[in-house]
Amino acid sequence: MKNRISAVVMGLVCFLALSGTCLAVELLTSDQAVKEMFPDADKVDTVKKVLDAKQLAGIKEKLGGTLVYKGSGKGNTWKPETEYTLYYGIKGGEKTGVAIMEEEPGKWGPVKYIVMLDPKTAKVKNMAVMSLSEKRGRPIATKNFLSQFNGKGDGVGLGKGITGVSGATISSECTCFSVNKVIAIYQELLK
Repeated sequence: MKNRISAVVMGLVCFLALSGTCLAVELLTSDQAVKEMFPDADKVDTVKKVLDAKQLAGIKEKLGGTLVYKGSGKGNTWKPETEYTLYYGIKGGEKTGVAIMEEEPGKWGPVKYIVMLDPKTAKVKNMAVMSLSEKRGRPIATKNFLSQFNGKGDGVGLGKGITGVSGATISSECTCFSVNKVIAIYQELLK
């Protein structure tokens, strides 16, 4: 019986590998992601915000007329979020950063990020990929790729201080879009 089950499991693994099926991979839970952004914080405060129509229009304008990354072709059916939780890292009574989670359609499925910004300048201080379904785009989750965004403000893009992952242009562009969107959301909420 054990051999039969092992053979079935092995067959399924081989089928998935050969068929090109891509399964979603969770790299960080929400709690783990927040801890990774604020490892030295005394505490993390959360604030829920709902974007109104005027704020959504401002974000859409900053993102070139869309609220969803369309490079994958999946953006046409993707419903953008309007409610976000802002995570503020507090150290010594001062806000050291603000993190926002954002999910966009990648080439093979959703890619979820957490992006931490400097609360005064809205520039990237840290970020991580929380989950993804990408095949060739998995290197977008590496610190080597993500560290390029540190210190960047709005308007980041491939060829604008960011080098994409070879063979994973859509995943790389999705990451740039998500960073720009988080910055735009934060800037709109500060108005």
